[in-house]
Amino acid sequence: PVVRNDARERPERPSRRNASYLPTQPPLPGRPRQPPQAPLGAGGWMRRSESTCSVNYSLGLRGGRGQMRPATSLPHIAKGVSTSSLPTTARPCLLVALRPLNLEQEKQAFFQADYKYEPQFEYAQPEPRSVLDKYREGSGLFLEQAVGIMECVLRKFGSYENFEEVTGGSVLPKSQVWAAVRKYLQKEGCVGEVVVRLSDELLSQAVMVVESCRPTLTINLAGARQHWLEGMLRHEIGTHYLRGVNNNLQPWATTDGRKQFGLKPANPTEEGLASLHSVLLRKQPYLWRAALLYYTVYHATSMSFSQLFSHIARFVQDPDVRWEYCLRAKRGQTDTSQPGGFSKDQVYLDGILRILRHRRNIDFKMLTSLGKVSFEDVERLRHLAVLPRTRIPHFMRDQQRYLQHLDHIVAVNELDDSTLVHLLP
Repeated sequence: PVVRNDARERPERPSRRNASYLPTQPPLPGRPRQPPQAPLGAGGWMRRSESTCSVNYSLGLRGGRGQMRPATSLPHIAKGVSTSSLPTTARPCLLVALRPLNLEQEKQAFFQADYKYEPQFEYAQPEPRSVLDKYREGSGLFLEQAVGIMECVLRKFGSYENFEEVTGGSVLPKSQVWAAVRKYLQKEGCVGEVVVRLSDELLSQAVMVVESCRPTLTINLAGARQHWLEGMLRHEIGTHYLRGVNNNLQPWATTDGRKQFGLKPANPTEEGLASLHSVLLRKQPYLWRAALLYYTVYHATSMSFSQLFSHIARFVQDPDVRWEYCLRAKRGQTDTSQPGGFSKDQVYLDGILRILRHRRNIDFKMLTSLGKVSFEDVERLRHLAVLPRTRIPHFMRDQQRYLQHLDHIVAVNELDDSTLVHLLP
């Protein structure tokens, strides 16, 4: 996950209503309901789009609280991974695995102490030290750009909260969300391929998983805003899903294949591209979320939780939203009185700026056709690509227009090309 996306850029407060799930096609009149599917993550290997997966995404949501038709008619997405390369146990993505067990209790204690308390978090499955160490140090390479982006928003809208209301539009009712999802799936030729679930309990913007070889997208109804919903669909389906489909056609679809061809990691290209697509067609495509995540993580490495919470008040007024951003930046820590952060959330702005820096030289259609690869690998993999049956999202088919949208993003966020060239020679 996010979102973590056009659907909503600020974390949601929990709803007490039960989640309801919808398949990609509404149930026919008179057709009996099928029993709930097994909980997501109850076994089998999953690939998750971590950008859309909130630290507050309760594992309990994955159970069969709602009901949906089984996806027996959906196309089988081959994993293309040998048995030897499959994980021995299914692990949730880091944003879920690092969700504290005592989150609500610690949040209550923090708020009751007037934001002066340092939360002491407990975890069900602490990540290996090697994982936490990998993301221990936050980068300051793009700190100036992150601050500049947020200051652009504050100058124009006064506050992020006002920006959200003005540019996001109203929260849509379920019927309109469903209509918008169907329309988008038709645009991409994906009707019947992706199971879509609508939930009013999900705290992230959306969660995309492949579970038992069936792509499943869960959308947060509470965050489905009129002008931002399609951007979330471009992020999840137009980017992550279609690149995944294309990847399965390539000789590097397996873990062994990636090693054989010496591929660079898919990130930061993957999340940078998806994040750009979230805002691509907006009139005011501010990169606020990626910027604030980058900024918060950078300062988490030198601040306690309460210090960080106070520090980001410069950009976010709502204490619940500040809590969520600090929680993401401090995830994995038990004693948050100590400085330290989890720098994985810097991947979004990092990927965005690297792509924008090289946008004139990237063949974006080929980048999408090649699957889950870095833009740096495109030219050397081009002659090896299996192109029949690869799919390009509708918004990338006119590359000249696509580049105009990227130029607009650069201009609106007051990014300077010469500075990007200097930072990324």
